[in-house]
Amino acid sequence: MPALLLTAHDCVGHVHLVIGSNSIANARCAKSIEVGAKPIVIAPPEAEIYYALKDKIETGHVDWRKSGFQDDDLTILGRNEVDNVVDAVFVTLGGKESVVARTHISSLCRRLRIPINVLDSPNLCTFSLPSTHSDGPLQIGITTSGKGCKLATRIRREIASLLPPNFGSAVERLGTIRRRIWEEDHRCHQALADSTAVAENEDDDLPAQKPTFNQLISESDLTAAKTRRIRWLSQVCEYWPLRRLASITDADIDTILESYSTVPSSPASTSTTATPPLDISTLDLRTRPQPRIILAGSGPGSPSLLTLATHRAILTSTVILADKLVPSAILDLIPRRTPLHIARKFPGNAEAAQSELLALGLEALQNGHTVLRLKQGDPYIYGRGSEEFAWFAEKGFKPIVLPGITSALSAPLFAKVPATSRGVSDQVLICTGTGRKGNAPQPPVYNAVQTVIFLMALHRIGELRVIRSTLQFVVQAVEAEGSRPPGLLVLGQACEVLKGRGGARWVVEEGFEGFEGLDEMMGLQGVGGEMREMMVERQMEREAVMT
Repeated sequence: MPALLLTAHDCVGHVHLVIGSNSIANARCAKSIEVGAKPIVIAPPEAEIYYALKDKIETGHVDWRKSGFQDDDLTILGRNEVDNVVDAVFVTLGGKESVVARTHISSLCRRLRIPINVLDSPNLCTFSLPSTHSDGPLQIGITTSGKGCKLATRIRREIASLLPPNFGSAVERLGTIRRRIWEEDHRCHQALADSTAVAENEDDDLPAQKPTFNQLISESDLTAAKTRRIRWLSQVCEYWPLRRLASITDADIDTILESYSTVPSSPASTSTTATPPLDISTLDLRTRPQPRIILAGSGPGSPSLLTLATHRAILTSTVILADKLVPSAILDLIPRRTPLHIARKFPGNAEAAQSELLALGLEALQNGHTVLRLKQGDPYIYGRGSEEFAWFAEKGFKPIVLPGITSALSAPLFAKVPATSRGVSDQVLICTGTGRKGNAPQPPVYNAVQTVIFLMALHRIGELRVIRSTLQFVVQAVEAEGSRPPGLLVLGQACEVLKGRGGARWVVEEGFEGFEGLDEMMGLQGVGGEMREMMVERQMEREAVMT
């Protein structure tokens, strides 16, 4: 199949015939209105009109011809200046019963050389509508030539996501520069022609001429100046990064035009080595990333359980503020060049340490840094994430929040305790076991079909240790086995769905089955901080080359 000819049509004032009244007909009418055309819907009086299309009809944006399609609709509903022939036809009828009608309309349009688009029938179309990204004067159209409209939409989204925000404004400004160059050149050429005519008719009695009288300003001078400016503009459009182009402001337009004056004051001014009209370093400063604060959860402790977004934030942030309980395996991923501050929280100093972290974060933001506030688990599950969000937002820095896998759900999983299980537990309740200032919180009411998970309820029971017991013996078990903070308590019938105690008062299990093998599975076992950093930097170099 030969390639299609992609064109951009000026449709202002055109008449578009839309046959059908469904959601596709509404979309076709909306596009026609957007480009300045007049859509006319052909549908019988009893037809069901799509609700959004009905609004357009009621507001007068769409004309509804209440009848079935007639052959002469193509030649009587158009504009007077084209002998009443319509400019384009969109057929949105669907179903097997409409096959004959669609084929007939397509044949008529081809005979009259009227562009026609038929829904889901590429063989009946003489044109198709690309998936379009529009931003002011900038339009990007993607077509798969009828092979897959969803794929075209996906490709269009991917391409548009690579453009700087509001890039259409930059296109508008560059167009303004080009237009003003041509306008100024036209005025200067006209002025040169006028001055020549005046010189030919000068009076012999006039005083002596000015010193600049013998300075020759020829057509070649004007052409050279114009060529320099147009060449500079072409090079800018071709070679500058898009973000730099997007940073050009309205004030820069005058600077550009003044720097490359049309009429040179001396031959040297036409040199191609003239100082560029814009300072690139100044433009690049405008595109420098703005300071931002990221609140991210580091998950339950394994690098393999980090989200990709949090992992990327660890690699790219310029300052990292971490909670005391973030495991060393996660901290080892931080590049050596990135400043790291770990919260100095200990009993009696929690509030002071929190205030210190907030102050450090604010200072770094004010100095233009990307700050990562790295928390254990999930930042919004007993991580004071909402408090920090509000605090930074109040200071003018709205945080980006990245989720983490909370230990409230991951720890029971690795301990073979399903938080829910059909016929046993259909509810999950997450509570804190330690209230503010160390006070005991109000415990929830017992519910037989509920799994209750208490965070910070116990001291940590050794290193990755699981104790299975009952409420009757749990205190004795913890006292006998020893603990240190923090620990997690799970209550409910779900605790014995996969693994029980075998009649014992309590059972102690060392380690989490499956948890300790994650790094080996992901290829991170035995990888130290420096080696991890080397792997990270190599990956970043590869990404930089690809981009």
